Amino acid sequence: MSYTESIGSRTYRFADLKTVLAKASPQRSGDQLAGIAPASEEERVAAKMALAQVPLRTFLNEPLIPYETDEVTRLIIDDHSPQAFAEISHLTVGDFRNWLLSTATDTDALTRVTQGLTPEMVAAVSKLMRNQDLITAARKRPVVTRFRNTVGLPGRMSVRLQPNHPTDDVKGIAASMLDGLMYGCGDALIGINPASDNLTAITKLLQMIDDFRQRYQVPTQSCVLTHVTSTIAAIEKGAPVDLVFQSIAGTEKANASFGISLALLQEAYEAGLSLKRGTVGSNLMYFETGQGSALSADAHFGVDQQTCEARAYAVARKFKPFLVNTVVGFIGPEYLYDGKQITRAGLEDHFCGKLLGVPMGCDICYTNHAEADQDDMDNLLTLLGVAGINFIMGVPGADDVMLNYQSTSFHDALYVRDVLGLRRAPEFEEWLESMQIIDERGALIGASARQPLLEGARDWMGIA
Repeated sequence: MSYTESIGSRTYRFADLKTVLAKASPQRSGDQLAGIAPASEEERVAAKMALAQVPLRTFLNEPLIPYETDEVTRLIIDDHSPQAFAEISHLTVGDFRNWLLSTATDTDALTRVTQGLTPEMVAAVSKLMRNQDLITAARKRPVVTRFRNTVGLPGRMSVRLQPNHPTDDVKGIAASMLDGLMYGCGDALIGINPASDNLTAITKLLQMIDDFRQRYQVPTQSCVLTHVTSTIAAIEKGAPVDLVFQSIAGTEKANASFGISLALLQEAYEAGLSLKRGTVGSNLMYFETGQGSALSADAHFGVDQQTCEARAYAVARKFKPFLVNTVVGFIGPEYLYDGKQITRAGLEDHFCGKLLGVPMGCDICYTNHAEADQDDMDNLLTLLGVAGINFIMGVPGADDVMLNYQSTSFHDALYVRDVLGLRRAPEFEEWLESMQIIDERGALIGASARQPLLEGARDWMGIA
């Protein structure tokens, strides 16, 4: 089905639904690279006008990628709930925007319709929204998950402590981990990106974190972000695996480029569940995503990168994850050129994920060849804090020495907690108080109070 829209004497024709979506997208270097971006701002406006008139039902009848050839499309269609959709089934995309922003639409209403929403619907409506609209709607839709603590409660924001090391040196990782804990970070996860997929090294890192966690009774969870097949192998060898990690994308072909399928993710999910390591809940999958991954794999099928990204959240939702992280600026300026595009993408991803019932966090980041700097990251950090982000990254000095990119630091987490009054996960916060790392207000206690814990941990780990 084609779509048309007139502006003055000029009429724009769009061949199909995915073309309307692509042309209506905010400026994005990845879409320009793919050759699907609008030729002018006027064409972008025309596409937005056409998109606003599209009934939400259309997205169920016109799959952007054929049902027969893509298992992600099949997942989206087969898992759709007509009952949950009934409340909004009469709306167009433009009407849906108005419904989302209405003061009468509250958390309960957004929760009721969650299973009736498809990624394409939420991606479409995001293209009609300003940044403040994305923040307003996402803030109304908290998503709470539990493993050893509770993440995503309103008024709280967690931090993934990311103590990476370029050679997977256990002492170096342990030192960064202690540094982060002393700043009150680590309630979302202590998560290491390993320099290799060596099973022995992965197991050694998992054991180190787990030994520390048990020794000091830390109510958090650990993860080594290796390929899911390596994690399954580690589980089979008896390694102390908490969360099961995998990078995912929004098309079957893109996921195949990561060496995964829905069946493999199901196997990993069941392997993780079999360990029964959660204490307050059983959400245990950790997924990472990022706009541009489908394009970089030549697996986007003419669908714009933000809609492909939203489709990845349908994959995540299937496995009841503990955390989902959009690594927003990591893929590079070929896909998100500058700070403005990174900021917009981060707000879009958070909005789309939350509407789909996914526990969204964000690695607020950029590569050194992007037209962005730490001021851009400060802006996005603040905006996502207002929007109700579940978690952010805590990287020593905001500079990841293994992955070689810029993210957010332990100090950045202190900043956003202070200015927005955000607390940590309740179980982790209680532990920090008991260890005299923070006071009852959540503020850091002086270094002298923390010194006995720090020295004891250093001695135990053999860190000078």
